[in-house]
Amino acid sequence: MIDLDAYLARIGYAGPRAPSVETLRALHRAHFTSVPFENLDVVLKRPIRLDPASLQQKIVAERRGGYCFESNALFMHGLLAMGFAATPLAARVLYERSDPALPPRSHMLLMVDLEEGLYLADAAFGGQTPPQPLSLAVGVEQATTHEPYRLRRTEDGELDLQALMAGQWGTLYRFTLHPQLPVDFEHANWFTSTHPDSFFVNNLIAAMPGEGCRYTLFNREFRTRWPDGLVETEAIETAADLASVLQRRFALIFSEPELSRLFR
Repeated sequence: MIDLDAYLARIGYAGPRAPSVETLRALHRAHFTSVPFENLDVVLKRPIRLDPASLQQKIVAERRGGYCFESNALFMHGLLAMGFAATPLAARVLYERSDPALPPRSHMLLMVDLEEGLYLADAAFGGQTPPQPLSLAVGVEQATTHEPYRLRRTEDGELDLQALMAGQWGTLYRFTLHPQLPVDFEHANWFTSTHPDSFFVNNLIAAMPGEGCRYTLFNREFRTRWPDGLVETEAIETAADLASVLQRRFALIFSEPELSRLFR
């Protein structure tokens, strides 16, 4: 279990705690706008631990972020502590993928069972994180505070989450409603954080929502992306530039030796 009061203080949530769709939406927004998506510990070659105590220490006490296995896991523990029926699921990431072969399941998301029905809750999909919970209703375009989203059923009976980006629907990931066990994520987390060919091992990544936009850091480029497809870019030319962007847009502070390693 986690320290629920400390977690809610970390994300700035002081609202009702009774499980409801309104509470879920408010919690999702609070987490989404407070906990940055980032893989900086992977780049620093630090172990990524998924037990509740480690998640509490890193994201709550140290006010860091994390990638899906960390951030969505903490979100799930918070929901469970408040009495929500939350089930962890796994997805194959298809976003911006040109290879037609299906990749392994490397993304964690949540299914939340409420009186109003089943909801997809995902507060940690990097630069395209859904800004709010989505109904698990297939074929329905769902407006959000950022882009519209929808679910599409595949020929094999699985579900594709899609987003309308710059006027075109793009598939983010594919998943089923089959519950996952902690060991499933331990295996995927180990591969994602240590394999030499892993996208997260080879790139520096951070993402946070802005007011009507999305901020992303990808290696030595900081991007501000707007719903109409406009992207503003800023080059990261020094370790000091990196320090400034991390603190200004992601509320992350690192020591000079850490910044030097991250910049390299």
